[in-house]
Amino acid sequence: MADFIVSARKYRPMTFSTVVGQKGLTDTLKNAIKTNHLASAYLFSGPRGVGKTTCARIFAKTINCMNRTDDFEACGECESCRSFAEGRSFCIHELDAASNNKVDDIRLLIDKVMVPPQVGQKSVYIIDEVHMLTTAAFNAFLKTLEEPPAYAIFILATTEKHKILPTILSRCQVYDFKRITIDDTIDHLANVAKKEGIDAEEEALAVIAKKADGGMRDALSIFDQVVSFCGNKITYNEVLQKLNVLDFDYYFKFMTQCKNGDVSGVLTIINEVISNGFDEGLFINDYAQHLRNVLMARDPKTVTLLDVSKHAQDQYVDAARDCEEDFLYKSLRIAVECGIQYPTFKNKRLLVELAAIRMCQIMAEKKNS
Repeated sequence: MADFIVSARKYRPMTFSTVVGQKGLTDTLKNAIKTNHLASAYLFSGPRGVGKTTCARIFAKTINCMNRTDDFEACGECESCRSFAEGRSFCIHELDAASNNKVDDIRLLIDKVMVPPQVGQKSVYIIDEVHMLTTAAFNAFLKTLEEPPAYAIFILATTEKHKILPTILSRCQVYDFKRITIDDTIDHLANVAKKEGIDAEEEALAVIAKKADGGMRDALSIFDQVVSFCGNKITYNEVLQKLNVLDFDYYFKFMTQCKNGDVSGVLTIINEVISNGFDEGLFINDYAQHLRNVLMARDPKTVTLLDVSKHAQDQYVDAARDCEEDFLYKSLRIAVECGIQYPTFKNKRLLVELAAIRMCQIMAEKKNS
C-alpha cells in the first residue's frame, strides 16, 4: 500500500501557471525573467498558505532552468530542475529563519554566498519566516543584502512584514500576496477532488473554502480531514457536522424572523444555536457579516464584493430584494454594538437575546411612526 501524501504537498504548484489566485504576481515574476530584470533581493509578504514560499521556489527554479518553455516556465527536466526537485541543488538554498535566527546562522549564510553557483546562472537564497531573525542578525545581513555578488539573489518570505527593519525593506522589491478568493479555492478543491476520484458537492467545498479564510494550504488540509470523515462522497451536511460550522440558512431564517417581528422565533433560534454547541457571540458576529452581505447584494455594483460561492451570492441577492435598507442598517448597528459589548458583558446570552429583540422591534416602530 502506497504511503499517503497530504494534498498540500501532493498538489503543490510546480510552475507559475499552476499557482492559484496570484496571477498578477506570477506574471510580474515571469516578465522579470523574460526581460532579465532580476533584482538582488525580493520580499514576499502575505497571510499563511497563499503561496509565498511556493512562488519563491518556482521563481528560483525558473531562473536557473537551462531549457525554459516558450511561456518562460521551468522545463522540469534539465539538470538544474532535476537537482532542485531531488533536493541536491547547489545553486538554490533554503533557510528557515524561525530556527536559524541568530547572528552565527547569518554569518554561515554569508560565507555560503561567497561561493558562485556550480550549475545554473544564479545562486538563489530563500529565507522563510524572515521576520524571526533577531535585530543583530538583520544588521549582520544588511551589508550582504545591499551589495551581494552579481550571481546572488535573495528571496525573503514573511507573514509579518511590519516586524522587518525598514533598512531591510528598502533594499527589497516587495510583493504583497493576497488572500485566495472563495471561488478560486472552490475551483482548485474541485480539481483535486476530481483527480482523487472523490464526489464533492460544491456547497461542501464552499464551506471548506470559507473555513480556510483565504489560505490554500489550510483549505487542502481541511479537505484531507473531511475526506477521512466522509470517504469518497463529500456532502454539505457532513462537512457542517465535521467542521462544526453553523449552516448559513440559520442567518437567513433569523433575519426573516427579525423582519417579521417574531420575538419568540428569534429566541428559539438562539437557543437552538447554543444547544448545538455554538458560541452565541460568534453567532451574532457572523450575523453582522451576514447583514453586510445582504446590503452589498442590494446593488449590482457591490454584489461582486461578496466573497462567497455563486449559489450563496444568488441567495443573498434574493434576500436583499425582500429587505428594506433601513432595517438592514439598523440591524447591523445593533449587531455590531452587541459584538463590541460581548467580551465584557457578564450574562452573554442575555445580551445577544436583547439585541435580537431590538432587531425585532425595528419594523414595528417604523409602522407605528
